[in-house]
Amino acid sequence: MAQLKGKVLAGKVLVKPHEAEAKTASGIIIPDSAKEKPRQGTVVMVGAPKKDEEMEVKKGDVVLYGKYSGQELSIDNEDYLLISQSDILFIA
Repeated sequence: MAQLKGKVLAGKVLVKPHEAEAKTASGIIIPDSAKEKPRQGTVVMVGAPKKDEEMEVKKGDVVLYGKYSGQELSIDNEDYLLISQSDILFIA
């Protein structure tokens, strides 16, 4: 992953989603059409805190977020998700 240029605005977090599982626990291969969108990722960039809330996540944190959260982005042929900190459900 190359160094990203630019910055994230206040209250927003740029996340690199983890890959969806290709197999079930029992070894059955899941086709691409049946895979669910991953709901876990690694924080790549964090914006400044908003006036009324501090930023609780930092670069490198693994986070869980809602199924329909954020905006999908493609930067330098890499897929990212731009979400609000309030859409983050859990920091691992």
